[in-house]
Amino acid sequence: MQIPYDFSSYVRVLKMASTPTWEEFWQVAKIAGAGVILIGAIGFLIFIIMVFLPGGGI
Repeated sequence: MQIPYDFSSYVRVLKMASTPTWEEFWQVAKIAGAGVILIGAIGFLIFIIMVFLPGGGI
């Protein structure tokens, strides 16, 4: 696979990119925050289960 290293391809990508609107940013932030909370809750539940299992204490 050959990757183009000419400057025009980088300029084309930068021209296509745009700053998200506040609504788009807020939606992505909420989804990412929900994912972090979900992963944290799963980890906490696993920790609680491991603490209460016989021989699983810290």
